[in-house]
Amino acid sequence: MPGLIESFFFVAFQEDDHGQAVATSEPTQVPSKEDALRLAKELEPTSIGVVAWSRRAEPAIGEIGPPVVIYTAGKVGDFD
Repeated sequence: MPGLIESFFFVAFQEDDHGQAVATSEPTQVPSKEDALRLAKELEPTSIGVVAWSRRAEPAIGEIGPPVVIYTAGKVGDFD
């Protein structure tokens, strides 16, 4: 039975017609914190904002913790 697991994600944002930051795609899950940081930073020059975060879960009991931001830059909107 698996115990506590940590997952890592990132997403980039662009501005919509109303000036709001909207995600350019669904959040992308990656294997490690380093990957999430690297990929978010790579998207930074072509986005109005980026965010990378982690989330802990305990699948055996169906619990998922809140997102923990590990990197953010620029203007970001809803990402979770």
